[in-house]
Amino acid sequence: MSRHRTAPFPVAIIGMSCRVPGARNYAEFWRNLCNGTESIHFFNDDELRAAGVAEDALAVPHYVKAAPLLDDYDCFDAQLFRYSPKKAAWTDPQQRVFMECAWEALEDAGIDPHRTSDAIGVYAGGGGSISDYLFAHADQFREHLGATASSPHLGNDKDFLATHASYALNLRGPSVTVQTACSTSLVAVHLACQSLYTGDADLALAGGTCVRIPHLRGYYARNGDIFSPEGHCRPFDADARGTLFGSGVALVVLKPLDHALADRDHIWAVIRGSAINNDGGEKLSYTASSVEGQVRAVRTALAAAAIDPATIGYVEAHGTATTLGDPLEVQALNRAFDLAGSRGSCAIGSVKANVGHLESVAGVVALIKAVLMLKYGVLPPSINFDTPNPRIDFEGGPFFVNRERCDWPRQDHPRRASVNALGIGGTNAHVILEAAPEPTPAAATEATSRLLCLSARNEAALRDLIHRYVQALEARPAPDWANVCHTANTGRTQLSWRLAVLADNAEQAALRLRDFVAGREAVQLWAGNSKDSRHDVFSQPPTSEANLSDSAERLELLKQVAQEFVLGQEVASTRLSGGERICRKVPLPTYPFRRVRHGLATS
Repeated sequence: MSRHRTAPFPVAIIGMSCRVPGARNYAEFWRNLCNGTESIHFFNDDELRAAGVAEDALAVPHYVKAAPLLDDYDCFDAQLFRYSPKKAAWTDPQQRVFMECAWEALEDAGIDPHRTSDAIGVYAGGGGSISDYLFAHADQFREHLGATASSPHLGNDKDFLATHASYALNLRGPSVTVQTACSTSLVAVHLACQSLYTGDADLALAGGTCVRIPHLRGYYARNGDIFSPEGHCRPFDADARGTLFGSGVALVVLKPLDHALADRDHIWAVIRGSAINNDGGEKLSYTASSVEGQVRAVRTALAAAAIDPATIGYVEAHGTATTLGDPLEVQALNRAFDLAGSRGSCAIGSVKANVGHLESVAGVVALIKAVLMLKYGVLPPSINFDTPNPRIDFEGGPFFVNRERCDWPRQDHPRRASVNALGIGGTNAHVILEAAPEPTPAAATEATSRLLCLSARNEAALRDLIHRYVQALEARPAPDWANVCHTANTGRTQLSWRLAVLADNAEQAALRLRDFVAGREAVQLWAGNSKDSRHDVFSQPPTSEANLSDSAERLELLKQVAQEFVLGQEVASTRLSGGERICRKVPLPTYPFRRVRHGLATS
């Protein structure tokens, strides 16, 4: 259902998902940022020996025994995505985690791709110059490459990253793999916004993935290169000596702001403008960055956003802590912002101090950090920073490194931030963000019984999902019950193991779900497996227990809808939501993947 636009317009970020070192989701990521956590793992020799690192490497003085690791990097819910164990084992882990995070991001946005007419695009890129996974298992792959049309290389070649996600999730918009080295995922965000402008897509997933194989490894750091010799990344600091590379995956879901407001979506933040370009050839070397190129990208993004740079309170920089990189980047930002008389007015930071350099994913991880800062009005501490790098001209511009966690109050304009990403080869990207507009007060929803419908691929996943919802429903303050039901019922794919609960409010629903999990008789709750001939109906309630404001006809209709749902019928969103149009989408628990380790033995 394309709603065409011919000129740039604000874009809403309505969903997010990430897995980064030390965090399985954006909530854990945000907690780590606020606590000033450095998510770098330092190996002991026994760990590295067990992982296959040779003894001679362990004895090398410049072998650094540290890495930003991704938990369960080789695990995957193959059943959910209808992958056989063999197919899952032959697929690069970075493609597998990307599909799972794409699923999570759409759920966070309250979107079921099977029940929307919107064209959903995918713009994303993978890490590394070649599939590390394929290279590590070259002998085994060599026996199978080209054998059939479904050869294992399809799950390892980066050309197929975006299209695999589109196929797995039933997405019908443009599906484009982007590769610009370290700026890949932020370039993907810009291109996704462009597809919304032109009407090629109604919504878009944008991000990246990088899983380094072998995973449990250190690295060699030699004098003069870009690698940190100590395993720490110290952006903007006098002791900055380089960066270290790690693994992660991150995506955002984008939608035109006016459409997001009209559809009552949850909005994390707004993209006011973005720009990409290339340095060209007038620089020291192919791998060097160019001040002029960066300045052009930032100024173009500011012009697209049509805002005064003085209103930007934070810049999430590329910030690799390399000898030349940080001074050149701040020099470019000083020139682009042109605010020499506003010293100390804009904080600057780099997430690489917390999680390392995540290669192609780095830009969207930085974007999500900035989005969370705008959402919660907090400036997290910049860790690994003590003394400003004397080569950085902090005197000549508005920027300062924020050392302590502090509040970020609103001023006479919305909170604003920008994100900078630079790629080896010269592709620069810059994005201007703004805090989400305050939602218009919603009309009060009627206090009445409503259905909450949950589903999963198998019984174990359904029970895990129930536990997640119990925790969410018992949160304080209690979530709006109507919004919870609306989002869960319309924004999740209907899978084969199903449960429906009828309740008057969140607290009552949580109690009934707890009763069900504990095996106690639950009132007004139905459960069944649509693939099984057995369909249990638990204690259909007497009419006297119903909310007195509900008519008998309405309650009977809700019961009928619940039974249709648990019997495996594809129930229309309008019936599940009761036809209400005043409800909002809200963040809810996402799918509890049943992740199993899949992999090939390393030769």
